[in-house]
Amino acid sequence: MPEEEINIPEWKANTTHPELAGELREAFRDVKDPEIGSDIIQLGLVRDVEISDEQIIITMILTTPYCPYGPALLESARRIAKDTSGKKATVIYGSEVWDQSMMEDPSSFNWGLF
Repeated sequence: MPEEEINIPEWKANTTHPELAGELREAFRDVKDPEIGSDIIQLGLVRDVEISDEQIIITMILTTPYCPYGPALLESARRIAKDTSGKKATVIYGSEVWDQSMMEDPSSFNWGLF
């Protein structure tokens, strides 16, 4: 049986601060999209994380540009990054358009269509 592939965006922080990047990845799992019920890591919404001595910059997208929970999701990610790291955190809204292929495991999600 072939091993399932997990889709994980390559963050700049994985190279510069791998331990903190791992902590952030786990902490971001607490931020759930209330309409879909999945967290922002499962959905692939956190596209990049950059860490410097002074701050963390998170590049994030939403499942739809007009997601009613978008501002809350972005702020929750910012707050969790700040609380986890003790550093100033900023969220940048990325330019990518989300699609299901960005999910950690797109085949495991049931969209209620079956």
